[in-house]
Amino acid sequence: MGALARHLPGYEARPGQQEMATAIGELLFDLEDSEDSGAAAISLAIEAETGLGKTLAYLVPAVLSGKKVVVSTNTRNLQDQILDREIPFIRRYIDPELKAICVKGRQNYLCLYRWHQQCSQDQEELFTGSAIERIRSWIDQTRFGDRAELDWLSSASPLWRRICCQSHFCLGGDCPDGRRCFLNRLRREAASCRVLVVNHHLLFSDLAVRRGGYGEVLPRYEVVIFDEAHHVEKVATRFFGCSFSRYQVKDLVADIERSSSEGLGPGQRRELLQKINALAGRMEQFAAMFPARRGRFPLGELLRASPSLMEKRDMLLSAFAALADVLEGCGKGREPWTQYGVRCRDLKTELECICAESFDDLPEGEVQYVHWFERREKNLVLSATPIDVAAELQESLFSMVGACVFTSATLTTGGDFSYFLGRLGLAEDTPTLSFPSPFPYADRTLLYIPEDTFPEPAADTYQQELHARLEQLITAAGGRTLVLFTSFKAMDAAFYALEEKIAFPVLRQGDGPRHELLRRFSRETESVLFAVASFWEGVDIPGESLSLLIIDKLPFEVPSDPVIMARMKRISAMGGNPFFDFQVPRAILTLCQGVGRLMRKSDDRGVIAILDVRLFSKGYGRRFRKSLPPCPLVRDVEAVTTFFNQERDDSQ
Repeated sequence: MGALARHLPGYEARPGQQEMATAIGELLFDLEDSEDSGAAAISLAIEAETGLGKTLAYLVPAVLSGKKVVVSTNTRNLQDQILDREIPFIRRYIDPELKAICVKGRQNYLCLYRWHQQCSQDQEELFTGSAIERIRSWIDQTRFGDRAELDWLSSASPLWRRICCQSHFCLGGDCPDGRRCFLNRLRREAASCRVLVVNHHLLFSDLAVRRGGYGEVLPRYEVVIFDEAHHVEKVATRFFGCSFSRYQVKDLVADIERSSSEGLGPGQRRELLQKINALAGRMEQFAAMFPARRGRFPLGELLRASPSLMEKRDMLLSAFAALADVLEGCGKGREPWTQYGVRCRDLKTELECICAESFDDLPEGEVQYVHWFERREKNLVLSATPIDVAAELQESLFSMVGACVFTSATLTTGGDFSYFLGRLGLAEDTPTLSFPSPFPYADRTLLYIPEDTFPEPAADTYQQELHARLEQLITAAGGRTLVLFTSFKAMDAAFYALEEKIAFPVLRQGDGPRHELLRRFSRETESVLFAVASFWEGVDIPGESLSLLIIDKLPFEVPSDPVIMARMKRISAMGGNPFFDFQVPRAILTLCQGVGRLMRKSDDRGVIAILDVRLFSKGYGRRFRKSLPPCPLVRDVEAVTTFFNQERDDSQ
């Protein structure tokens, strides 16, 4: 009997968990034999559905390997689970000497230099005295200055923004608080730990910094284990591209203006204020050239149609250059002026890269980046995003570590890993494993798909029929329903149509903080929650509060999105079929994430309803159905009513 069986409460033997742990252990053993070969990282992709116990399945062999391992997740909840539950268990029963730590982005930690600046600037009247005093007392007690310890301080607190660590304010070796620096202390601690727990954003930030030759965010590591690995491409896309925004310029101007009253002569201050005002004005003129309609749009089309936009860009670039020259003379190389100058030149470089005149002239198959802009309510964001991250991953990740493990509940489409492997540039013969959920779907669930006469989503009558069917299903379940929509528009339409018709409390995403909505939904057993986007993942509501999961339609992405459009064009240029090779697999992965919200424990039970007859009326529907859990399929709404009636009879 192993340590898990002897000491883990409620442990159930799961062959898949053992097989997964064995495979990872063998991979790390093989790593010892190939350390000096200079080859790219050896990799393993594992789909482990909910309930398998995959976290311990990779942590135990990782710890026993003695390697320096980074565990990268997409969500804070999983990080907390690893650090609060799994690591203490391993330390108690398997490796008492194990040292592990969570490393977060630097903005999560207090900067002592900025804190002392804040206090010395006599601006405490801007904030409540109690907040200042509570932080002052906390600084004497905290080990790493982690923002998460201040549960009373709002995440949007302007005070925290002024005192947290930010790269463009870091003085490095010149900082007078360097010896006591929380971030330095954290890094020293991390260097001595064998297991580092991070999120994908921080890991790719580290890779991007290393690639640029600017040092490192994390200490050197030998192995990376990606949990929630279906997010890797999306996060890598962000960090291997360029971005420029109106808010970045506003923040730079505000920071310089705030510092201009200190240490500058009247003439120098006057010249500096003139330059930042000129920059702010040029930025507004540039932003005004973009259409006001919100959304994400290709940049090349706009640049070709508006030559005057390039003129405004050149004027903005000149304003950056003029300000950078003045900053160079401010403070004679002292901080914060040097850092302001770096920020100024970095923004200028990003803008030049994104709005380069020649980026749109390459043949379709040779285009490496898609250039686009996004209009938000108060912001304008310009971006250059890699169409394919495979080459970037090869250069920045696979060539830098010995082994990579990718695991998630959803990596395959119809049982095939090809899409996932291809998007990350992993070889076709990369070892893969797939383990189904041990949960008894066949005995405790139903999958409901409407009858053939139900309209497809493009039909004029779809919305009306959808709302009527939602009402029927929710009533049959007695509330206890999570409804996942593919758009805010569809969610709002259903909410207003059914709010007065449903005899149960109806909650809607956007009407409160996410955690509060989930808390109410879990506590108020008969409640109904309408949601989109982030609620397709990370919702963990075991028990009867979530007994019916409804998905309005197959979650195909909008093909007009510039990044999606560019990737589809690339696939076409390479001779592929964008719909079947790209859109369908992505929709399947999203659908499976949504479906996974229902069964969270082995004794859960309920119905999954997908109100989209394309699962049967279209040929590609077979691929979707093959990816779903092994639930008994029904297409008669009365079968759902019977299921819930039987459940009520059994509980009496």
